[in-house]
Amino acid sequence: MSHTTSSVIMVPPSDFCFNAETAQDNEFQQKTDQPHYLVKESALEEFTLMVNQLRDHHVEVLLLNKHHGDPEMPDAVFPNNWFCTRHDGTIDIMPMKTPNRRLEARPEALAKLLEHNGYQIREINQLQDSGEAFLEGTGAMIFDHRHTKTYAALSERCDSQLLADYNRQRGYETISFNSFSRKATPFYHTNVMMSVGEQFAVICLDSITDPQQRASVESQLKADKKQIIDISLAQAEEHFCANVIQLRNLRNDPVIVLSGSAYHGFTKEQRQQISAHGKLIPCDIHTIESIGGGSARCMIAENFLPRQ
Repeated sequence: MSHTTSSVIMVPPSDFCFNAETAQDNEFQQKTDQPHYLVKESALEEFTLMVNQLRDHHVEVLLLNKHHGDPEMPDAVFPNNWFCTRHDGTIDIMPMKTPNRRLEARPEALAKLLEHNGYQIREINQLQDSGEAFLEGTGAMIFDHRHTKTYAALSERCDSQLLADYNRQRGYETISFNSFSRKATPFYHTNVMMSVGEQFAVICLDSITDPQQRASVESQLKADKKQIIDISLAQAEEHFCANVIQLRNLRNDPVIVLSGSAYHGFTKEQRQQISAHGKLIPCDIHTIESIGGGSARCMIAENFLPRQ
């Protein structure tokens, strides 16, 4: 099973602004005094540049645009949380924690976009949403598709029971743990402290404070022969160095998408280590990062569906 894909879905930040609902457990969102229209303008500019960069590197980018009558969706630019696609043609719609983010889930529009571009959908599976337990897609879960493993930092957005059930149903092994920021609060999403590529993992081991849990995660990665690029809490929190994603473009070349901040946040040695696994595509998304509290990986939803 392929770990990476050359096709991604992205959503333009048409309603982008500071989201007070998600800020309750995302300490990386920063309020701004800038007028709303300027923030939105900057976000759209950054987004368009990023899409063009990916396309220039031969990655297929499918855009899920906002339609007339759709509600306000301040965080729509981070679509990787509300759905996951699978190699077998399934799309899973995930339960989201905040009410205004639940509005982002537009399965019909997503299905139309994918089918229009020649992808096959076998079924759309709505995960049970009790309104009390959440599992926010590839924000909460870091998949190693090749080794059918899922790494997950437990939080308000990653419920241990839902996680275990979901992985059991997929036939994936669950490696869950607790991960904390320098303020001793749980990281709101696993992808802020960890990313797994075909043969590497960027991870902030310092954030896993329980020695047994840390040793267990490390031994899993080593068993699968991943090169571990261990980053500091400052690199994870201030530069989003773990929020990167490896893709393979349409020419089957590996590429690694990251923000400009993450690129500059890595040490020279770490940058050399990670670039051995694919051409780095640094994107300047500082407005989206600082106000939205998410980075390049959060903006990319992978499309693993089979072609029609």
